[in-house]
Amino acid sequence: MAQHEHVRVAVIGSGFGGLGAAVRLRREGITDFVVLERADSVGGTWRDNTYPGCACDVPSHLYSFSFAPNPEWPRTFSGQEHIRAYLEHVADTFGLRPHIRLGHEVMMMRWERDELHWVIETAGGATFTADVVVSATGPLSDPKMPDIPGLDGFPGKVFHSARWDHGYDLTGKRVAVIGTGASAIQIVPSIQPKAAELTLFQRTPPWVMPRMDRRISGAERWLHRTLPLTGTARRGLLWGIRELQVSAFTKHPNELGLVETIAKSNMARSIKDPALRAKLTPSYRIGCKRILLSSAYYPALAQPNVEVVASGLAEVRGSTVVASDGTEAEVDAIIFGTGFHVTDMPIADRVVGAEGITLAESWKDGMQALRGASVTGFPNWMTIIGPNTGLGNSSMILVIESQLNYMADYLRRLNVLGGRVALDARPSAVGAWNRRVQERMKRTVWNTGGCTSWYLDASGRNTTVWPGTTSELRKVTRSVDLAEYEVVRVPKQAAAPERSVVEEIVG
Repeated sequence: MAQHEHVRVAVIGSGFGGLGAAVRLRREGITDFVVLERADSVGGTWRDNTYPGCACDVPSHLYSFSFAPNPEWPRTFSGQEHIRAYLEHVADTFGLRPHIRLGHEVMMMRWERDELHWVIETAGGATFTADVVVSATGPLSDPKMPDIPGLDGFPGKVFHSARWDHGYDLTGKRVAVIGTGASAIQIVPSIQPKAAELTLFQRTPPWVMPRMDRRISGAERWLHRTLPLTGTARRGLLWGIRELQVSAFTKHPNELGLVETIAKSNMARSIKDPALRAKLTPSYRIGCKRILLSSAYYPALAQPNVEVVASGLAEVRGSTVVASDGTEAEVDAIIFGTGFHVTDMPIADRVVGAEGITLAESWKDGMQALRGASVTGFPNWMTIIGPNTGLGNSSMILVIESQLNYMADYLRRLNVLGGRVALDARPSAVGAWNRRVQERMKRTVWNTGGCTSWYLDASGRNTTVWPGTTSELRKVTRSVDLAEYEVVRVPKQAAAPERSVVEEIVG
């Protein structure tokens, strides 16, 4: 029998954003909500990415919620299994399990103008209605597979890094790794000792800094457990260092020269072959693409069973992979480390707004959202880690908590307005916000550094990164300005919603 349920808030996704939203809702006194998750467990990208060597490139004590510190992190940079365990712990500690609906992939979200609520259809036939939707699917949830001619005819094994096949043994195999992003530089050192041959297809070399990872001692863990303020101080120090770095990324990219020198030294320690070093040296300013951390990547590339092809994969002919420069290799397995649908998130095709168009159609000229959260024509719909909220050097958990502040105030405003009511971001407000963000983006290293990165959309516009500090973002998302929204109500005798602008609200 089909399930029908109405809730005040529907949260989509159970990664950091979704679980964080659920905790914040409960702390705001809202218990009438569900968390809709397509998989069979919580964890988001830290559930899906289980490839060998998977770990975070943000220090552990900064990559956790401020309201749920973890004194038991085992390493300064935690691995995937520890982060996933932390998220499971958050779900249990804050009593979120009764709200979570596993196996409920959202197939469609549709705004009902007459009812002022969202109708959400999920896999398996379950339908929910919600006054407010908080979309926390995240930008790193749907793997991107390139369209390679001949790939369908490859007789060996093919998989994406985010869909790792643990049943396939790479021992003694000839393996091609496609891509040199954050996943690939962790995968290569992990599988290189097993593979008979490893061919790395590199379109663009990354800048790689040493990974200063170490085991956190039992004494440190005891101290953080016994005196929680020491963990808070550690987190604050990590945050402060990164805040001081922001101006080099956003205003003074030339100041990053010293960082480039450190990265080159990291390479020189392991790569002695001048030809290989030339292949691995980027031609763009460090920071233009995300700076990667590894002390094992370059040593792995220097091994005799590894070949670096300074070109992307162009074609597959049977068991032969062919690069754009004509280089060929016979392989048994192809592993794609080609990233995710970041600027073209598939969830956008499943959200239908007030005017009957999808979010993808609304964003056909590029993603934009008021304060990274609200989109014109999609009333009472908010996104976590929305357009231009990404970071180039710090923890996304800081961004998530800022957006949760905005979500909480949004719900308070709806309560003050009272009755059946919705807020729809005014086009002028969204446009003004986006123009300010894009104007600030012009001088950043992400736009001026001379690279093409996943931060940019198909038209070359940076719709991903926040061009400022995390403290700035927290300030601009602290509260909802009702002047930036239209208030939508359903009058008693009207067939269509009535719209008005609230100039001032008291309370």
